[in-house]
Amino acid sequence: MRWALVRVCLAIAAMVVVAFAVPLGLVIKEMARDRAFSNAEREAAAVAPALSITTDRDQLDKVVASAGADSGMAVHIPAGDGKAAVDIGRQRAADKDIATVRKLGRASTTEVPGGSVLLQPVALSSGEISVVEVYVPESEVSNGVGTAWAVLAGVGIALIVGSVAVADRLGVRMVQPAQRLVEGAHELGEGKLGARVPEEGPTELRLAAVAFNSMADQVVQLLANERELAADLSHRLRTPLTVLRLNAASLGEGPAAEQTRTAVAQLEKEVDTIIRTAREAKPQTVAAGPGAGCDAAEVVRERMQFWSALAEDEGRKVRVAGVERPVRIPVARADLVAALDALLGNVFRHTPEGTAFAVDVHNSEDAVIVLVSDAGSGIRDPEAAMARGRGSGSAGSTGLGLDIVRRLAEATGGDVRIGSSVLGGTEVRIWIQLDGREPERNGHRGAVRRRRRGRLVSTFNRSRSLP
Repeated sequence: MRWALVRVCLAIAAMVVVAFAVPLGLVIKEMARDRAFSNAEREAAAVAPALSITTDRDQLDKVVASAGADSGMAVHIPAGDGKAAVDIGRQRAADKDIATVRKLGRASTTEVPGGSVLLQPVALSSGEISVVEVYVPESEVSNGVGTAWAVLAGVGIALIVGSVAVADRLGVRMVQPAQRLVEGAHELGEGKLGARVPEEGPTELRLAAVAFNSMADQVVQLLANERELAADLSHRLRTPLTVLRLNAASLGEGPAAEQTRTAVAQLEKEVDTIIRTAREAKPQTVAAGPGAGCDAAEVVRERMQFWSALAEDEGRKVRVAGVERPVRIPVARADLVAALDALLGNVFRHTPEGTAFAVDVHNSEDAVIVLVSDAGSGIRDPEAAMARGRGSGSAGSTGLGLDIVRRLAEATGGDVRIGSSVLGGTEVRIWIQLDGREPERNGHRGAVRRRRRGRLVSTFNRSRSLP
């Protein structure tokens, strides 16, 4: 499209230049010719007064010499009153042309070798007609024409080059938004929900970009609603089930208590089945687009307020840090809520009552770290836990919790690590990349980023402690 526009502009510019330059060049040539013959007429007119007074050869020689054109001027005086014909200067015109001018009494021009001659009739005092011949060389007729044509050609070439450059810029201005629109459509079709198109360029393409972004926002919203529905399964079912299971564990011994615990276990299995079904039906998204981010600090405060009631009932100490100021991350709110609930639910599910836990948020230049740590017995095999989170599954686990967390972090270019916390138990570290770049694991830049991550985590570890 860009080169097609350039070719069209080149053709139009060439046509315009030819349409104006060719006639203008011909006009310049004609003007140079008129100028040369006008000078010749002035030279002939300078001799006419002398011819009307005298026909003496010596005096006429002086007049012709004073005219400054002795080498290019000739005077032809016919015979009469007993006097012979007088020819002064070099004759270049044919005798018949001179006779014709004398007979008609009208000025004329004729072609001669090397140029042209102007034949100007002049009446003598005797009534005869003399003819003044002025030679106009070809070089004088074309004087300045070549330079003028060269200037016109240069101007024409400059106009063509300028029009091509302008057309190229206009083509870029039109093609780039169209290319970005195509690329955005391909990315959205590949599942990259963060694909958006800059709303710039010509009006039509700008309106198309606005429509595309609006459509992408609606797609994100629809998928966000679906994710929220899946998250609700864990929020509204898993969380009450955790409370129910903990309460059932405190019922003591007896048939009724055992039946209650069995029913709760069966209900957990059914919920696991529902969650697996929802997870399998969930589309794989890549990244959260503009407008799909959230305030991590606000989400952490909200979820900790929810879980703190249960923590108080079980005598758990809770610590929250780094949520005093807004911390924007490129993650949908529903996704972050689901990830936090999955991790905090694991704390309540896999650690005894009275076990302390903490949630820390740290905001750096290019990343946000969310740490969920506890004072339990820890995880003996973190790699196996992450493998289960990737969907291998095991008895009593859907594999949803860590998988939700992992996909949330990797969607931004970050990752998830499981280690030992300063509280003595498990620490799950979520690294959320703010610029959306893939983590660099090799080379100098990757080493620099790993050292930066290490410094950030070390700073976290030194600063975190329960009150």
